[in-house]
Amino acid sequence: MLRVSRQGFYQWRDRPPSQRALDDAALSERIRKIHAGHGGRVGVRRVHDELRRVGVLCAHKRVHRLMRAAGLRGVHPRPYKRTTLPDRFDPRLADLVARDFTPPAPNLTWVGDVTYIKTWTGWAFCATVIDCYSRKVVGFALADHMRTDLIIDALRMAIIHRDPPAGVIFHSDRGAQYTSTEFRAFCRDNGVRPSVGRTGICFDNAVAESFFATLKKELIHTRPWPTIDKLRAAVFEYVESYYNRRRRHSAIGYDTPIEYERKHGTHTATSRVTECLQDREHSNTVSMSLLCSPPGSSRSNANAFVMPRYASRSSMRRHHHARSNDDGHGRSPA
Repeated sequence: MLRVSRQGFYQWRDRPPSQRALDDAALSERIRKIHAGHGGRVGVRRVHDELRRVGVLCAHKRVHRLMRAAGLRGVHPRPYKRTTLPDRFDPRLADLVARDFTPPAPNLTWVGDVTYIKTWTGWAFCATVIDCYSRKVVGFALADHMRTDLIIDALRMAIIHRDPPAGVIFHSDRGAQYTSTEFRAFCRDNGVRPSVGRTGICFDNAVAESFFATLKKELIHTRPWPTIDKLRAAVFEYVESYYNRRRRHSAIGYDTPIEYERKHGTHTATSRVTECLQDREHSNTVSMSLLCSPPGSSRSNANAFVMPRYASRSSMRRHHHARSNDDGHGRSPA
Protein backbone atom coordinates (compact mmCIF):
# COMPACT_ATOMS: atom_id res chain seq x y z
CA MET A 1 0.00 0.00 0.00
CA LEU A 2 2.85 2.43 0.87
CA ARG A 3 5.02 1.04 -1.97
CA VAL A 4 7.91 0.48 0.48
CA SER A 5 9.93 -2.70 0.41
CA ARG A 6 10.13 -4.85 3.53
CA GLN A 7 13.92 -4.44 3.62
CA GLY A 8 13.70 -0.66 3.27
CA PHE A 9 11.14 -0.41 6.09
CA TYR A 10 13.26 -2.35 8.57
CA GLN A 11 16.36 -0.37 7.62
CA TRP A 12 14.48 2.86 8.30
CA ARG A 13 13.10 1.54 11.60
CA ASP A 14 16.47 0.34 12.90
CA ARG A 15 18.47 3.30 11.62
CA PRO A 16 20.16 5.31 14.44
CA PRO A 17 19.35 9.04 14.78
CA SER A 18 21.21 11.27 12.35
CA GLN A 19 23.72 13.85 13.53
CA ARG A 20 21.23 16.58 12.66
CA ALA A 21 18.61 14.97 14.89
CA LEU A 22 21.10 14.64 17.74
CA ASP A 23 22.07 18.30 17.36
CA ASP A 24 18.42 19.34 17.33
CA ALA A 25 17.81 17.38 20.54
CA ALA A 26 20.75 19.04 22.29
CA LEU A 27 19.72 22.47 21.05
CA SER A 28 16.12 21.89 22.13
CA GLU A 29 17.33 21.15 25.64
CA ARG A 30 19.28 24.45 25.71
CA ILE A 31 16.21 26.27 24.45
CA ARG A 32 14.03 24.73 27.19
CA LYS A 33 16.48 25.86 29.86
CA ILE A 34 16.61 29.42 28.49
CA HIS A 35 12.83 29.58 28.20
CA ALA A 36 12.37 28.27 31.75
CA GLY A 37 15.06 30.59 33.09
CA HIS A 38 13.02 33.57 31.91
CA GLY A 39 9.83 32.24 33.45
CA GLY A 40 8.36 31.21 30.09
CA ARG A 41 8.15 34.85 29.00
CA VAL A 42 10.57 35.06 26.06
CA GLY A 43 9.92 34.23 22.43
CA VAL A 44 12.05 33.24 19.45
CA ARG A 45 14.04 36.47 19.09
CA ARG A 46 15.28 36.63 22.66
CA VAL A 47 15.96 32.90 22.86
CA HIS A 48 17.99 33.19 19.64
CA ASP A 49 19.95 36.12 21.08
CA GLU A 50 20.66 34.23 24.32
CA LEU A 51 22.04 31.32 22.30
CA ARG A 52 24.20 33.66 20.27
CA ARG A 53 25.65 35.22 23.41
CA VAL A 54 26.79 31.84 24.74
CA GLY A 55 28.43 30.94 21.42
CA VAL A 56 25.72 28.75 19.88
CA LEU A 57 25.34 29.75 16.24
CA CYS A 58 22.11 28.70 14.58
CA ALA A 59 19.48 30.20 12.33
CA HIS A 60 16.48 32.11 13.61
CA LYS A 61 14.15 29.75 11.73
CA ARG A 62 15.75 26.72 13.36
CA VAL A 63 15.03 28.13 16.83
CA HIS A 64 11.46 28.82 15.71
CA ARG A 65 11.05 25.23 14.44
CA LEU A 66 12.44 23.65 17.60
CA MET A 67 10.41 25.88 19.92
CA ARG A 68 7.24 25.05 18.03
CA ALA A 69 8.04 21.33 18.17
CA ALA A 70 8.65 21.58 21.92
CA GLY A 71 5.44 23.55 22.51
CA LEU A 72 7.33 26.63 23.74
CA ARG A 73 6.13 30.14 23.04
CA GLY A 74 6.42 33.64 24.42
CA VAL A 75 3.60 35.44 26.17
CA HIS A 76 1.28 37.77 24.27
CA PRO A 77 -0.65 40.92 25.23
CA ARG A 78 -4.37 41.03 25.97
CA PRO A 79 -6.99 43.60 24.90
CA TYR A 80 -6.49 47.21 25.94
CA LYS A 81 -8.59 49.14 28.48
CA ARG A 82 -8.55 52.93 28.53
CA THR A 83 -7.34 54.62 31.73
CA THR A 84 -6.22 58.07 30.53
CA LEU A 85 -8.65 60.84 31.46
CA PRO A 86 -7.50 63.90 29.48
CA ASP A 87 -7.52 67.30 31.14
CA ARG A 88 -9.14 69.66 28.65
CA PHE A 89 -8.43 72.79 30.65
CA ASP A 90 -4.91 73.70 29.55
CA PRO A 91 -4.05 72.83 25.92
CA ARG A 92 -0.84 74.90 26.06
CA LEU A 93 1.34 72.17 27.55
CA ALA A 94 4.13 71.38 25.10
CA ASP A 95 5.61 68.18 23.70
CA LEU A 96 9.36 68.53 24.35
CA VAL A 97 10.21 65.03 23.11
CA ALA A 98 8.51 64.86 19.68
CA ARG A 99 8.89 61.05 19.62
CA ASP A 100 12.67 61.24 19.98
CA PHE A 101 13.19 58.45 22.50
CA THR A 102 16.94 58.07 21.89
CA PRO A 103 18.73 60.63 24.09
CA PRO A 104 22.57 60.59 23.91
CA ALA A 105 22.99 60.23 27.68
CA PRO A 106 21.05 59.08 30.74
CA ASN A 107 18.82 61.39 32.80
CA LEU A 108 17.92 63.57 29.84
CA THR A 109 14.52 62.15 28.90
CA TRP A 110 12.23 60.22 31.20
CA VAL A 111 8.78 58.93 30.29
CA GLY A 112 5.93 57.69 32.43
CA ASP A 113 2.38 56.44 32.40
CA VAL A 114 -0.28 54.78 34.58
CA THR A 115 -1.94 51.42 33.99
CA TYR A 116 -4.66 49.44 35.73
CA ILE A 117 -4.35 45.91 37.18
CA LYS A 118 -7.25 43.83 38.46
CA THR A 119 -7.00 42.05 41.84
CA TRP A 120 -9.52 40.07 43.86
CA THR A 121 -9.93 43.02 46.22
CA GLY A 122 -10.40 45.66 43.50
CA TRP A 123 -8.45 47.63 40.94
CA ALA A 124 -4.80 48.56 41.46
CA PHE A 125 -2.92 51.25 39.53
CA CYS A 126 0.78 51.30 38.67
CA ALA A 127 2.76 54.42 37.70
CA THR A 128 6.26 54.26 36.22
CA VAL A 129 9.23 56.42 35.29
CA ILE A 130 11.55 55.07 32.56
CA ASP A 131 14.89 56.48 31.39
CA CYS A 132 14.77 56.43 27.59
CA TYR A 133 18.55 56.13 27.32
CA SER A 134 18.73 52.55 28.63
CA ARG A 135 15.01 51.72 29.00
CA LYS A 136 15.63 51.23 32.71
CA VAL A 137 12.67 51.60 35.08
CA VAL A 138 14.02 54.17 37.52
CA GLY A 139 10.85 54.76 39.51
CA PHE A 140 7.47 53.15 40.05
CA ALA A 141 4.58 53.18 42.50
CA LEU A 142 1.51 50.98 42.97
CA ALA A 143 -1.64 51.82 44.90
CA ASP A 144 -5.40 51.33 44.96
CA HIS A 145 -6.06 54.81 43.55
CA MET A 146 -5.10 56.88 40.53
CA ARG A 147 -4.67 60.24 42.23
CA THR A 148 -1.78 62.62 41.62
CA ASP A 149 0.01 61.25 44.70
CA LEU A 150 0.62 58.01 42.80
CA ILE A 151 2.62 59.57 39.96
CA ILE A 152 4.43 61.91 42.36
CA ASP A 153 5.58 58.89 44.38
CA ALA A 154 6.96 57.25 41.22
CA LEU A 155 8.77 60.41 40.13
CA ARG A 156 10.10 60.97 43.67
CA MET A 157 11.62 57.47 43.62
CA ALA A 158 13.32 58.21 40.29
CA ILE A 159 14.76 61.51 41.56
CA ILE A 160 16.14 59.88 44.71
CA HIS A 161 17.75 56.96 42.87
CA ARG A 162 19.11 58.82 39.83
CA ASP A 163 19.80 62.33 41.17
CA PRO A 164 19.32 63.91 37.70
CA PRO A 165 20.56 67.37 36.76
CA ALA A 166 18.04 70.20 36.74
CA GLY A 167 16.22 70.27 33.42
CA VAL A 168 15.53 66.57 32.93
CA ILE A 169 12.40 66.10 30.81
CA PHE A 170 9.55 63.95 32.10
CA HIS A 171 7.18 63.04 29.26
CA SER A 172 3.68 61.61 29.68
CA ASP A 173 0.22 61.61 28.16
CA ARG A 174 -2.35 64.31 28.86
CA GLY A 175 -3.94 62.54 31.80
CA ALA A 176 -5.47 64.83 34.40
CA GLN A 177 -2.90 63.72 37.00
CA TYR A 178 0.06 64.76 34.81
CA THR A 179 -1.44 68.16 33.95
CA SER A 180 -2.61 68.93 37.49
CA THR A 181 -1.41 71.91 39.48
CA GLU A 182 0.04 69.68 42.18
CA PHE A 183 2.18 67.63 39.79
CA ARG A 184 3.48 70.65 37.87
CA ALA A 185 4.41 72.34 41.14
CA PHE A 186 6.32 69.22 42.21
CA CYS A 187 8.17 69.23 38.88
CA ARG A 188 9.02 72.91 39.23
CA ASP A 189 10.35 72.46 42.78
CA ASN A 190 12.57 69.55 41.72
CA GLY A 191 13.96 70.87 38.44
CA VAL A 192 11.92 68.56 36.20
CA ARG A 193 10.46 69.83 32.92
CA PRO A 194 7.02 68.32 32.23
CA SER A 195 6.17 67.33 28.67
CA VAL A 196 2.97 65.84 27.25
CA GLY A 197 2.00 64.16 24.00
CA ARG A 198 -1.13 64.71 21.97
CA THR A 199 -4.52 63.44 23.11
CA GLY A 200 -5.32 59.98 21.83
CA ILE A 201 -1.93 59.42 20.13
CA CYS A 202 -0.27 56.49 21.91
CA PHE A 203 2.85 56.75 19.72
CA ASP A 204 3.77 60.03 21.43
CA ASN A 205 4.49 58.00 24.58
CA ALA A 206 5.48 54.73 22.94
CA VAL A 207 8.23 53.73 25.39
CA ALA A 208 5.94 53.88 28.42
CA GLU A 209 3.14 52.10 26.55
CA SER A 210 5.57 49.38 25.44
CA PHE A 211 6.72 48.74 29.00
CA PHE A 212 3.18 48.20 30.25
CA ALA A 213 2.44 45.83 27.36
CA THR A 214 5.53 43.83 28.37
CA LEU A 215 4.67 43.92 32.08
CA LYS A 216 1.16 42.65 31.49
CA LYS A 217 2.00 39.87 29.07
CA GLU A 218 5.05 38.65 31.04
CA LEU A 219 3.72 39.01 34.59
CA ILE A 220 0.23 40.39 35.20
CA HIS A 221 -1.73 38.10 32.86
CA THR A 222 0.12 34.94 33.86
CA ARG A 223 -1.71 34.45 37.17
CA PRO A 224 -4.50 35.88 39.36
CA TRP A 225 -3.69 38.47 42.03
CA PRO A 226 -5.49 38.00 45.37
CA THR A 227 -4.28 41.22 47.04
CA ILE A 228 -2.53 44.45 46.17
CA ASP A 229 0.30 43.62 48.58
CA LYS A 230 1.14 40.43 46.68
CA LEU A 231 0.89 42.31 43.40
CA ARG A 232 3.21 45.05 44.68
CA ALA A 233 5.81 42.47 45.77
CA ALA A 234 5.63 40.71 42.41
CA VAL A 235 5.98 43.94 40.42
CA PHE A 236 8.96 44.96 42.55
CA GLU A 237 10.65 41.58 41.96
CA TYR A 238 9.93 41.73 38.22
CA VAL A 239 11.29 45.25 37.78
CA GLU A 240 14.32 45.11 40.06
CA SER A 241 15.40 41.49 39.63
CA TYR A 242 14.33 40.70 36.07
CA TYR A 243 13.44 43.64 33.83
CA ASN A 244 16.36 45.93 34.71
CA ARG A 245 18.97 43.20 35.25
CA ARG A 246 18.16 40.15 33.10
CA ARG A 247 15.65 40.97 30.36
CA ARG A 248 17.26 41.83 27.03
CA HIS A 249 15.83 44.77 25.11
CA SER A 250 15.78 44.91 21.33
CA ALA A 251 15.92 48.74 21.37
CA ILE A 252 19.40 48.69 22.98
CA GLY A 253 20.97 45.83 21.05
CA TYR A 254 19.56 43.06 23.25
CA ASP A 255 21.48 44.25 26.28
CA THR A 256 19.86 44.56 29.68
CA PRO A 257 19.42 48.16 30.90
CA ILE A 258 22.17 47.79 33.50
CA GLU A 259 24.51 46.12 31.00
CA TYR A 260 23.88 48.92 28.52
CA GLU A 261 24.67 51.66 31.00
CA ARG A 262 27.86 49.90 32.11
CA LYS A 263 28.95 49.12 28.55
CA HIS A 264 28.56 52.70 27.38
CA GLY A 265 30.23 54.27 30.38
CA THR A 266 27.25 55.95 31.97
CA HIS A 267 29.43 57.09 34.86
CA THR A 268 31.29 59.40 32.44
CA ALA A 269 28.15 60.86 30.91
CA THR A 270 27.75 63.88 33.22
CA SER A 271 29.42 66.25 30.78
CA ARG A 272 27.27 64.99 27.91
CA VAL A 273 24.14 65.58 29.99
CA THR A 274 25.22 69.14 30.75
CA GLU A 275 25.99 69.91 27.10
CA CYS A 276 22.67 68.50 25.91
CA LEU A 277 20.73 70.46 28.52
CA GLN A 278 22.50 73.66 27.46
CA ASP A 279 21.66 72.98 23.81
CA ARG A 280 18.04 72.44 24.71
CA GLU A 281 17.92 75.72 26.63
CA HIS A 282 19.05 77.59 23.49
CA SER A 283 16.88 75.71 20.99
CA ASN A 284 13.68 75.30 22.98
CA THR A 285 11.21 78.17 22.56
CA VAL A 286 8.89 77.05 25.32
CA SER A 287 9.74 78.66 28.65
CA MET A 288 9.82 76.87 31.99
CA SER A 289 7.41 79.38 33.43
CA LEU A 290 4.74 78.43 30.90
CA LEU A 291 5.25 74.71 31.43
CA CYS A 292 5.42 74.66 35.22
CA SER A 293 3.31 77.60 36.35
CA PRO A 294 -0.24 76.82 37.48
CA PRO A 295 -3.03 77.48 34.96
CA GLY A 296 -5.34 80.47 35.28
CA SER A 297 -7.27 81.24 38.41
CA SER A 298 -10.53 80.06 36.82
CA ARG A 299 -9.58 76.43 37.41
CA SER A 300 -11.98 74.95 39.98
CA ASN A 301 -9.40 72.98 41.98
CA ALA A 302 -6.67 75.63 42.13
CA ASN A 303 -7.38 76.33 45.78
CA ALA A 304 -7.30 72.63 46.60
CA PHE A 305 -3.56 72.35 45.89
CA VAL A 306 -1.72 70.32 48.52
CA MET A 307 2.07 70.35 48.69
CA PRO A 308 3.70 66.92 48.29
CA ARG A 309 5.56 65.19 51.07
CA TYR A 310 8.82 66.93 50.12
CA ALA A 311 8.54 70.55 49.13
CA SER A 312 11.79 70.53 47.14
CA ARG A 313 14.54 68.27 45.96
CA SER A 314 16.92 69.53 48.64
CA SER A 315 14.55 68.59 51.47
CA MET A 316 13.96 65.22 49.81
CA ARG A 317 17.71 64.56 49.69
CA ARG A 318 18.25 65.62 53.31
CA HIS A 319 15.54 63.26 54.51
CA HIS A 320 16.81 60.41 52.35
CA HIS A 321 20.46 60.82 53.39
CA ALA A 322 19.48 61.03 57.04
CA ARG A 323 17.68 57.69 56.75
CA SER A 324 20.68 56.17 54.94
CA ASN A 325 23.07 57.30 57.66
CA ASP A 326 20.81 55.87 60.34
CA ASP A 327 20.96 52.50 58.58
CA GLY A 328 24.74 52.62 58.47
CA HIS A 329 25.03 52.68 54.70
CA GLY A 330 25.96 56.30 54.21
CA ARG A 331 24.60 56.55 50.67
CA SER A 332 21.40 56.30 48.72
CA PRO A 333 20.27 52.82 47.66
CA ALA A 334 21.00 51.98 44.02
